[in-house]
Amino acid sequence: MNKILVTGAGGFIGSHLCNYLSEKGYYVVGVDIKHPEYQKVHADEFYLRDLRDIENCRKLVYGMDQVYHLAANMGGIGYITSVFSEIMHDNTLMNINMLQASVDQLVQRFFFSSSACVYPEYLQNKPDVRGLKESDAIPADPDSYYGWDKLYTEQLVEAYNIDYPETDFRVARFHNIYGSHGTYKGGKEKAPAALCRKVAEAENPGEITVWGDGQQTRSFMYIDDCLDGFYALMNSGYEKPLNIGTDHMVTIDELAEAIIEISGKNLKLKHDLSKPQGVRGRNSDNTVMRRVLGWEPVMSLRDGLKVTYRWIDGVVNR
Repeated sequence: MNKILVTGAGGFIGSHLCNYLSEKGYYVVGVDIKHPEYQKVHADEFYLRDLRDIENCRKLVYGMDQVYHLAANMGGIGYITSVFSEIMHDNTLMNINMLQASVDQLVQRFFFSSSACVYPEYLQNKPDVRGLKESDAIPADPDSYYGWDKLYTEQLVEAYNIDYPETDFRVARFHNIYGSHGTYKGGKEKAPAALCRKVAEAENPGEITVWGDGQQTRSFMYIDDCLDGFYALMNSGYEKPLNIGTDHMVTIDELAEAIIEISGKNLKLKHDLSKPQGVRGRNSDNTVMRRVLGWEPVMSLRDGLKVTYRWIDGVVNR
């Protein structure tokens, strides 16, 4: 039985990943600075540790066959556009510590969770954009410090891959992962969860506020597809950064309207142009993903939003 360490196991993707790997029969060790808030994590061991301390990383990595490194100081657009040095400081320490501890302990395979935020702002300055290819990341011009942090760590992983051939490395660029049992309030929630919460809380009839003009575009991937995608990447022979997302692009207004329709409420949209909205358009090009993994996501946006909304509505209105 392979022993796998999942960092960030108290977060949205990390907690789902622990359960996913446990169901597949792996011995799972989870670590975070917090307990999971929204679901029970089925890990054989779970520790509260600060990964900014390399000694903690060394102890956790000892005896592990694989490491899924998801831990990060991050949040939605409101958070990453208001917190800068703290994000880069914390994430840089955690990423370097986990990489060094893993190669020192001869971990067989190391996974780093990157982000579509690495892509240049100059390719995302209009709503109707083409899908972003993995090769588009350089020349670099991310629109946030969070994006710069992720891109720098991708380069760090590449350097470690050259210098430490005993360990295999995998990098996934996630594109807006959403689903149930994740952050939906408090300032770190992503757009699907924030809009689901707003709709669930709204009077009927009534209105909800959308940040920006609502014409900014994104693609969204349901959590179950995300897990299948990067598990397939982890067990592939592909060593370069790979998009893990969908290529179905919608406006944020369309996302909000789909959630409203699912709720059955009669709600109007109000726009707040003073709020951050990020790049104007972002979509994933999945050409390489299909070729190297022989896989693509199967959950439609509407079906994924149904599950997500029902869970958030149940929590908000219980």
